[in-house]
Amino acid sequence: MTPAIDGFTYERVPVADGVCLNAAVSGSGSPIVLLHGFPQTHLMWRHVAADLAVDHTVICPDLRGYGASDKPAETDGATYAKRTMAADIVALARALGHERFALAGHDRGALVAFRAGLDHPETITHLACLDVLPTPDMWEAMRGVTAAVGFHLYLMAQPPGLPEQMIAAGPDAFFGHFLDIWAGDPQAIPGDVRAAYLDACREAVPSIVADYRASAGIDIVHDQADRDAGNRLRMPVTVLQQDWGAALGFDAAALWSVWAADLRHTTVTFGHFMAEEAPADIAKALRELLAR
Repeated sequence: MTPAIDGFTYERVPVADGVCLNAAVSGSGSPIVLLHGFPQTHLMWRHVAADLAVDHTVICPDLRGYGASDKPAETDGATYAKRTMAADIVALARALGHERFALAGHDRGALVAFRAGLDHPETITHLACLDVLPTPDMWEAMRGVTAAVGFHLYLMAQPPGLPEQMIAAGPDAFFGHFLDIWAGDPQAIPGDVRAAYLDACREAVPSIVADYRASAGIDIVHDQADRDAGNRLRMPVTVLQQDWGAALGFDAAALWSVWAADLRHTTVTFGHFMAEEAPADIAKALRELLAR
């Protein structure tokens, strides 16, 4: 059986034409939506979600193209644009009865959350982004041989066909590589959860690649338009990330400050999978955000 978050109920919720999201829901009180990263599913939030559900309504979906959510074929760049995926999340929350909600995302989910904050400022009350840079800043930071750490970004940026074929030839090796090298504490992802991640990714190679491909194309267009216009996130924003800047030569807090006026940026010592490696710390940071 696929692991589930204890105490949560599961729903398939229509969010767009032909697209339903799988979502785990529990708790009561002010709502917060938690968005997973790569190469994971909503299960990455299992510890944090249980903590927050004590006094909040917690919604943990699988993103479009991931996990048990629908995986529409990529017809153009918009299919997996973060703008489209953010609209999914707003529609999901609304379908569950929430016109306004807090939003936290990790990795790919953080990029969706970031776009939701820019596109739907009247809907997103608080925003947390874990271990990412906004897309244009990320590409600008990837320079020289140090950019080799992000080889997957360049692979999945290629036109349809080759990256899907290469990854599908050894999906467990490909996705498992990131679970291994990005984990500060490998024991934080137990065997059954790791197997669930690999199973989910194995079945979603085209849509995962399409998600990344969008971040080398249409997502940059959308983010750059907001940056050029001086648009900023209007809600309280918390950013937690590893010290990638020390290795790649950028000031993460300075980059983020361009995008958010009410920003609290913290460099952490946890591994990339921080919601699984340090769930108490992440839950505490989210509670502090919600109190602002």
